[in-house]
Amino acid sequence: MKVAIIGTGYVGLVSGACLAELGHQVTCVDVDAEKIAGLNRGVIPIYEPGLEELVKRNMGYSRLRFTTSYGEAIPEAEVVSIAVGTPSAEDGSVDMSYVKSAAEEIGKNISGYTVIATKSTVPVGTSEMITAIVKAQTDCDFDVVSNPETLREGHAVFDFLHPSRVIIGSSSPRASDVMVHLFAYLDCPKVVTDPRSAELTKYAANAFLATKISFINEIAHLCEEVGANVDAVAKGIGLDPRIGKDFLRAGLGWGGSCFPKDVLALSKLAASLDYPLPIVNAAIKTNAHTRERVVRRLEKALGSCAGRRIAVLGLAFKDNTDDTRESAAVAIIRDLHQKGAVVRAYDPVAKVTAEQVGHALHHAASPYGAAEGAEATVIATEWDEFRNLDLARLKNAMQGSVLLDGRNLLKPEEALRHGFTYIRVGRK
Repeated sequence: MKVAIIGTGYVGLVSGACLAELGHQVTCVDVDAEKIAGLNRGVIPIYEPGLEELVKRNMGYSRLRFTTSYGEAIPEAEVVSIAVGTPSAEDGSVDMSYVKSAAEEIGKNISGYTVIATKSTVPVGTSEMITAIVKAQTDCDFDVVSNPETLREGHAVFDFLHPSRVIIGSSSPRASDVMVHLFAYLDCPKVVTDPRSAELTKYAANAFLATKISFINEIAHLCEEVGANVDAVAKGIGLDPRIGKDFLRAGLGWGGSCFPKDVLALSKLAASLDYPLPIVNAAIKTNAHTRERVVRRLEKALGSCAGRRIAVLGLAFKDNTDDTRESAAVAIIRDLHQKGAVVRAYDPVAKVTAEQVGHALHHAASPYGAAEGAEATVIATEWDEFRNLDLARLKNAMQGSVLLDGRNLLKPEEALRHGFTYIRVGRK
C-alpha cells in the first residue's frame, strides 16, 4: 500500500520505517527542512535502538522517502497517518495546533478516497474535528480513523513490529478494512471499535500504567519508614495474576514524552466536564513527591545540599533513549541547584540545556569524571552501564561516600563493601 506519514518525531519516524519494513511504500513529511535533509543523508535525529538500520535499509530498497512537500506525499497515498506532536498547552490541556495544520494540508492535497489515520495521542472527539477540517478543504471521499500508537521509547521498533494489539477506531467498514489490511502482517489482535473509544483507550492505558508506578513508589516510601524491602513486596504482589509484575519497579517515577502530558490531559478533560478523577490526580501528586523525596534523603545524609558537590548519573528519563522530557533526573538537578548544590552529570547519549535545569550544567565524559570530588552520587537513569560500575574506581574518585541509587541497580552488599553510605528506593 502507499502510505504518507505526517511528522518525523518518535512516532512518525518509527512508524514510517516499520511500515516500509512490512513492504509498504512510505513517504514521510515534515515541515522541518533541516531534519528532512538530514534524514535523506541517513542522519537519524533521535536515539532509538534498531531505527537507523531500518531507515537506511528501506531507503536503499526505495520503500521509504522523506520530503517537506505535502503535494509530493499525499495525492497518491491510500492511507495518510497523522503523527505530529500534541504537546501540553500552558493550562495542561492538549495543544492541537499541529494536528489542525496537518488536517488542513491533507484536505488540500488528497486526490481520491483516502483513509486519514490519527496516530498522535489526541483528545476524545478529534476524529470529528479532523473530519470537519478536511471536509472544508475537499470534495474527495475520505474517512478518518483513530489508530493510537503503542510504542515505548527505547523499544519502539520492536513494539511496532511485535505489538500486543492494534487499535482501530472507525465508524466506516471500508476504512476499517483498509487499516486491517495495512497491518495484516502483524501477528496480534486488531481491535476495531468506535473512534471515541479508541481515542480514550490510549489515555486510559497511560494513566493506568502511571498510576501503577505511582502506587509502587508510594509503597516504597512506606517501606523506607517501616524497614521493609520494596523489591520483596513488589515480587510478592506481582506474582498475583490479577496484578502482574510489570510496572512494579520502585524508582524515581514516570516521565518522558507520553505519561506526563497524557495523564495531565486526561485530568484536564475530566475537570472540564466537572468530573474529577481522584485516582489519576493522586498518581500525578505522588509522582512529584517521589522526586522531591530523593532530594530530602540527600539532605538528610549530607546535612545540607548547599555548597555540596553532587554527581548525577543519567539524564534521559529512561534507558535506551536520549529523551530528557519530564525526566526525573532533570527535575532532581533543578531542585539540587536551587538548594545550592554544585552538580556534574553524565549520560551515555543524552544532554540537557541550561534552560532545562536553570543553569549551565557540566556534562562529564564518564561517570567517574562526574563523580570526581563529589560528596554524593545519584544514579538517576537505569542504563546498563550503571549496573556495571567499577565501585572501587567510583569511590576513589569521590570525596564523600553517599551513593543514592534511585533505580535500585546495585547490590547493597557490594556498595557497602566498597565503603559507600548506600541509599536505595524502598529500603531504610
